Amino acid sequence: MTEPTTIAIVIDAFLERGCAMKKAMAIVVSDEQRAMLESMVRSQTIDVRAARRARIVLLAGEGLGDRDIARQLDIGRIQAARWRGRFAADGVEAILADLPRSGRKPRIDAAEIVRVTTQTKPAGATHWSTRKLAAHLGISDTTVLKVWRANGLKPHLVDTFKVSRDPKFVEKLEDIVGLYMSPPEHALVLCCDEKSQVQALDRTQPGLPLKKGRAQTMTHDYKRHGTTTLFAAMSTLDGSVISRCAQRHRHTEWLDFLRQIERETPKAKDLHLVCDNYATHKHPKVKEWLEKHPRFHVHFTPTSASWLNMVERFFRSISTDRLERGVFRSVPELIAAIEEYIAVHNQNPKPFVWTAKANDILQKVIRANRQLGSKKNEALH
Repeated sequence: MTEPTTIAIVIDAFLERGCAMKKAMAIVVSDEQRAMLESMVRSQTIDVRAARRARIVLLAGEGLGDRDIARQLDIGRIQAARWRGRFAADGVEAILADLPRSGRKPRIDAAEIVRVTTQTKPAGATHWSTRKLAAHLGISDTTVLKVWRANGLKPHLVDTFKVSRDPKFVEKLEDIVGLYMSPPEHALVLCCDEKSQVQALDRTQPGLPLKKGRAQTMTHDYKRHGTTTLFAAMSTLDGSVISRCAQRHRHTEWLDFLRQIERETPKAKDLHLVCDNYATHKHPKVKEWLEKHPRFHVHFTPTSASWLNMVERFFRSISTDRLERGVFRSVPELIAAIEEYIAVHNQNPKPFVWTAKANDILQKVIRANRQLGSKKNEALH
């Protein structure tokens, strides 16, 4: 026998005697704990590390030592001993929780980052960026970004709003939301409006198409070839759209659109039209026409509350899906593209479902007005 082999045998014998002198901690796994651990082992969604820890505890509960567990699971003996000990101390909860790790502690806590972000402003600017705040606090950009993401902070974004001063806001709100959530029987609810000044824009240079590793390109400058106005009436029942394009948007064009709605809807049904307060919708000739057609019932949204009209959601869709990236060399080409989009939409229409109750909206408006009032008082003092 060679000398290296002899030395290896002696070392193994010494380690075996040392391990025998220090026996692994015996643990007892109850039936309830065993069921939970076995569920972790079988789970397809749990973290793989937690499943491995559960296997360690189950084998330890069967009486296996740390060395045998390590050999069977192809892990280190220290790892087996660690999770045996943590289970003995804290039970199954220890399997899912990692102990705090060593490393340099952050020099500033998350609460302070949130406070500075929300209650202060950088010199000469309106809002913080990650780099500015990191330099101001003496921390890394990554730390700032992590805290912002965890707390939903986006200083670079701002939401705009406009408070309605309509004295009949509550009455009109309840009326329109009632139409959406509990429409009348034997009637159609149509959200109507016009999208004016839709421009036929042509780019000065051809762009490059989308390809792997590169976005589609378009020139920033463009040529104008005229405008059109899109009149639309969207059914809240099935999402289908009645549409018409016109060169202008006076009361005469609005009357032409009402006559089109009259022709293209079932004669036996009443029509409830949701409209904004644009002057053409309240023109004397329009009122005269509506009096002669009693199945038309017009419901006006409160002033500065166009968000109540669901056709605005359709206008956003056609803008993002077809108009913003479109290239149109003439108004007829623009109108043809709009009509094609609506024809495709009507082949498989889907309604927008209104879920906000009138009372919930009112409570938000009340809270917003209260906060705005307090801010105004603070500014006065």
